[in-house]
This record gives sequence, structure tokens and C-alpha cells, in this order.
Amino acid sequence: MEIYQKQSFKDSFKIYLDIRMLRILLLGIISGFPWVLIGSSLSLWLKEEGLSRSTIGWAGLIFAVYAFNYLWAPLIDRVRIPWLTNKVGHRRGWIIVMQLIILLSLVCWNMVEPTANLALVITVGLIIAIASATQDITVDALRIEQIGKDEGKSMQAGAAMAVVGWWTGYKLGGVIALNAAEYFQSLGFENYWQLTFLVLGIVVIACNIGLMFVNEEQPTERQEAQIRTEKMIQSKLGASNFITKSAAWISGTIAGPILSFFKKNGFKIALGILGFVFLFKIGEAFLGRMSIIFYKEIGFSKGDIAIYSKGLGWITTVIFTLLGGLFAIRSGVIKAMFVSGILMASTNLLFSALAWTGKSEWLFAVAVIFDDMAAAFATVAFVAFISMLVDRTYTATQYALLASIGTAGRTTLAASSGAMVDWLNGDWGIFFIITAVMVIPSLIFLYMIKNNIKLSEK
Repeated sequence: MEIYQKQSFKDSFKIYLDIRMLRILLLGIISGFPWVLIGSSLSLWLKEEGLSRSTIGWAGLIFAVYAFNYLWAPLIDRVRIPWLTNKVGHRRGWIIVMQLIILLSLVCWNMVEPTANLALVITVGLIIAIASATQDITVDALRIEQIGKDEGKSMQAGAAMAVVGWWTGYKLGGVIALNAAEYFQSLGFENYWQLTFLVLGIVVIACNIGLMFVNEEQPTERQEAQIRTEKMIQSKLGASNFITKSAAWISGTIAGPILSFFKKNGFKIALGILGFVFLFKIGEAFLGRMSIIFYKEIGFSKGDIAIYSKGLGWITTVIFTLLGGLFAIRSGVIKAMFVSGILMASTNLLFSALAWTGKSEWLFAVAVIFDDMAAAFATVAFVAFISMLVDRTYTATQYALLASIGTAGRTTLAASSGAMVDWLNGDWGIFFIITAVMVIPSLIFLYMIKNNIKLSEK
């Protein structure tokens, strides 16, 4: 049962004025930007090079690495980057390394043609996805650690700011990408997308500069708790030697976070949480994976998409994410997730209307506004929910586990989105109706476990 105390709207809003929220906003921007590269930019690049919808959809399987980043999350909780950790901190050191890998990958994309080297393009995209997924582990841990353990309302406000940051990085990054590509294309450059990736590399550099404004404490409690777990495991193994110490380190690193999660929630409730997390955003992912292809096919230009889907969508997302955060603070995240789930399903139907009426700028704007509103509500509630479940001893690992399970549904299943549209013979209207129905199973899971989840929302 959720425990929270009502406060005035003014007091609720004041939480956003905490300086920590600005730092969380910067972290969200850093996390969201890489999705522009392997999402809309890569999809449109391949589309304009003449590849099929199915090929583009299956290329999206590179997103699947986000579903499995928990496998190496324990290493990020434990392994320190030589020199960088001492200079900038454990979390920030990891982020900087991943940003450098993304920057080098963009330089590589600048030198290849997708039609002649599709495998190389996808491989580089996979490298970006791995670096981005690894970066997300650290960004989320650093974001959660900005807030105290018992600051439930600040955690929800922080979730809202993280979502605003993520969508800022994704939407405004998309505006930069699409406008840069259209600009270079208008100048007559055949390799306009390759030039665009160099421009996006500048954004990566700016993200690293912004990272330096995010403080990182060096707590000892986390390491001490991890060491205690290792010693407990080693004591059960018997003799103390290199082999048992190594086995204890590996077991504590990998199994410790999982055992902690099931022990805290109980086996049945833990499974219910995982089922909900896996299914909650599948419909949104199916829509998102094919949306830019849909816009292109019904006649919108890159400039139109930049204005309506990216620019207008960003403004809408920022406003409704902040409002969604306030709603979650005042009513609780469980109620917020039920409301946002219903909104997600309803707004997907607007795209069916757009598909059946044909190109309509006003309907496009309406669909984008309401879809982003629903997505904003859903994301802030979802992020707050899983942030409040993690054990600070294993912040990176447990959050990565929950987030990656949610991503698993969105990436692995949504990879078939292009094939589904082809199977429907290009009937986009029916496709969007199917995406609306996809939210129902997750809400059933949530209803079954809602009275047994213990969240502190002080």
C-alpha cells in the first residue's frame, strides 16, 4: 500500500526548484540523445537509401541490447575506470568513456554508404547501442543517487526531470538531425546523412561538457555492503584462497542484486512487478518504431516531421512530463500508471484516424500532442516506480535489471513492427489499433499486485 501525505500544489511544484533537478535534467539529455542516432536518424537514412520497411524494422533489433544491459550492470557497480574514476568519479568516468565510443562511431558512419555496407552500418549502430545502453546504466544510477533514500516525492520529481531531459535530448536532437540532413541535402550533397552525423558528434561533445556540472559523491556504504555480501558468500564456500575469493566476488556481483530484489518484494509480487514492467510500453514501442516511416509514407517532409513530431512534440512532452510528475506526487505512482496506460491506448487511435484521412497537418499536430502527453505521463510514472524499488547497495544493477526488462518488451517484440505493417498490406489504421490493445495485459498485472507493493512516498 502506498503511503503519502497530501500537500498544496504550490508545495508540490517547489520540489522542481531543487538544484538537484537541474543536474538530473542534464543527465536525462545525455541519456536520450543516442536514441536519435539509432532510432529516427538511422531509420530515415536507410529509408532514403531505398531499404524496405521490414529491413528497417529488423535493423531495430540493435535496440535489444538495452534489454540485456543488466547482464553487465554489476560490473559497472564494481569496476572502476583507471585514472578517470579518481579524476571525475566512478559514475562520470563510465559515462565519459561511453560518450567517446559513440563519438568515434559517428565518425565511422560518416565514411560508409549503407547500400554497399549495410552490415557495417548496422554493426556500428550496434556499437552505439551497446555504448548507449551501458551509459544508461550509469546515468540512472547517478540520477537516483542524487536523491536521498527516504525522499519519495523528490524521487518522483527527479523522475519527471529525467524524462524531460531524456525527451529533450531525443526530440531536440531529432530537430538538429532532421534539419541538418535537409539543409545538406538542399545544398546538393549526396552524403548529407553522413555529414549530419558529424554535426551530431558536436552534440556528443557538448553532453560531456554538461556532465561536468553534475556532482558525484563518493559514498563508502555501497562498497562496504558489497564487501559484506562477498564475505558472507566466501564463508559458505569454506577455505579462503584465490578461487573462493574470485567465486565470492563474481557471485556477489551477479547474484546479490537479484536476491536482494526478490527478498525485498517476495517471490510472487516480484514476478508480478517483472510482468508489468515487461508489458507496459509494448504498444508505444510498436508505434514509435514505425512512426517516422508512417509520416514519410503519407507525405510529410523531413522538415514537417522536425516541426510537428520533434519540435512541437518536445514542448508538449516537457509540459506534460512536469504535470505528470505533479500528478504522481499528489496521487501516487500506481494510480498514475493506470491513468497513463489508458491514455497511451487511447491516443494511439488518433494515428489510425490520420492514416484513414490521409495527410493532414492539423490532425498530425493533434495526434503528436496527445501521444506525447500520454507518453510523458506514462514514462514519468514508470521511471519513478522502478526508481523507488531499487536497493541503494545495487543501484545500477537493480535499476538496469528493471529498466532492461521493460526495454525487452519494447525492443525484441517491436522489431517485428515493420513486418506487421507489411503483413497488414500497409493498413496503418489497423496497425495502430493493434498497438492500442497491447497495453491491456500490463494493466491486468498491475491490478493484481497493486495492493502488495510497498512504496515510500514521503
